[in-house]
Order: sequence, then structure tokens, then C-alpha cells
Amino acid sequence: MKLCRLRRDGAIVPAVRQSETYHDASSVAGDFDPDFFTAGGPAALQSVDIGALPVIDAHDGYAPCIARPSKIVCVGLNYHDHAKESGMDIPKEPVIFFKSPSSLSGANDPILLPPGAEMLDWEVELAFVIGARAKRVSREGALGHVAGFMVLNDVSERHYQMMRGGQWAKGKSYDSFTPIGPYLVTDVADPHALNLMLSVNGQQMQNGSTADFIFDLPTVIEHISTFMTLEPGDIITTGTPAGVGFGMDPKRFLQPGDKVRTEITGLGVQEQVVVEDR
Repeated sequence: MKLCRLRRDGAIVPAVRQSETYHDASSVAGDFDPDFFTAGGPAALQSVDIGALPVIDAHDGYAPCIARPSKIVCVGLNYHDHAKESGMDIPKEPVIFFKSPSSLSGANDPILLPPGAEMLDWEVELAFVIGARAKRVSREGALGHVAGFMVLNDVSERHYQMMRGGQWAKGKSYDSFTPIGPYLVTDVADPHALNLMLSVNGQQMQNGSTADFIFDLPTVIEHISTFMTLEPGDIITTGTPAGVGFGMDPKRFLQPGDKVRTEITGLGVQEQVVVEDR
């Protein structure tokens, strides 16, 4: 099942994509927000005849496929090849940081270049959404708390992240720095065998696989839920493979007009253009 939120006539409509058709799910789901996941989430739609729901013939683009998560928890340095290109040791346990929920944007929305930004970078990542409350869960039952998976671009301003003091969140949380979607995909056979790709202006920068994870998803969920309760609708993003601009020699960063394309096997494609935020 592919869930998305479509912009139409100034409103946002929750929808289910079935084959090539979008069906309006607002009458049965309200919105794809924490309340939806608390009430059963995608499992609650299994008994619904999706084909009988109204068809959406036209829309104005994708909104973030998840609305109002209480938090976005990120795992850093979770690919062997990315840790190597960063010149850092393999972490002994998952590295955790946060992005602000206000940074969420739709899959094809522009990436805003903040005034004075010098090092705007890209990171294609597999993200997942918590479907059932997770507090101190074991790795054996961890994946049972996942509602679905999606593409996420962890846009990062490296100067803010590394040279402005404090936490990484400074470089991760500007408006538009977390494009998600286009879909939340609920039926992924093996999230540890997905290809991730990212290109800039048609040039491939990242081409990795979740098979290169340092910490698999059950370990990530067990670890994070030791330190905080994960609530329905929370977003967890799992790190990026090698090929980020900061890891290049010479380093390369995004400029106004650059076109970024991200893709993960079976989860869809994002396309963004970088614009100055004036």
C-alpha cells in the first residue's frame, strides 16, 4: 500500500495510490498523522475497499506524506562506506541526533538555500514511520512497531552543522531540509536490501545499499527506544551511504538552480531544485 498526501485547491488530501490511480482517503483516514497511526494506521485500511473511494483526477503536487510527527530522530554514520569517506571510526553504538519537524517538505518541493549558507549538502536516506508506541522494545519485536518506509533527503548545511557550535540540529533543521515521500510504503519485503541513489544535475553522487548498514533496523529501534519513547507517527531516518558533497575532494556543495534527484528501490523518486530563500 502506498499512502501519500496531495495538494489540491489549497488543501491537503490524504490518498492511497492503487496502480496508477489516487483515491481520496479522507473519509476513512482523516489525515496521515499521529491520530491515524494511533488508531491502527495502515492496518485499519486493510478492510476498506480502496477502489470504491473517490478518484483524485488532478492535484497540485505532493505534501509531506506524514503530518505533524512529534519528532524526527536521525541515525548518523550508519553506513560503512560513509563512515570511511568521513574519516571517522565505525561507531560502537548508533549515533543519534534530531531534525526539527518544521523542516519537513514535500518530495518535489524546492530546497531553500538559507541566507549566508556556504555548504549545502545532500543525503539520500531510508526513513520509516513508527506505527505503534515503542518504549524499551527488544530487537526481536522491533519491526512490529514500523508502519511503513519512505525516501528522505537529509539536506544539511555543513557550516551550520560543524562550525557553529552545539548540536548537529543547527545544520539539519532549516525549512525544506527534510523532503519526504512521495509515498509511505507499507509492504517492503526486506528493508535491508534496498538500493539508494542520488544525482545532482544528472550526475550520480550516491549509489548505495541498505545492506551496508552498520546497525540494522531492529538494533536502531531497540537503541533509540531505550532513551526515549517513540510515538505513533514519529519519523526515524537511518543514515546515508557514501557520496555526500562534504566527503569529496574537492568538496562540492549545492548552488541555486541545482537539481537533486533521490530514489530508493520501490519507494519512489524525489526531484528538488535549490532556490535562494530571500
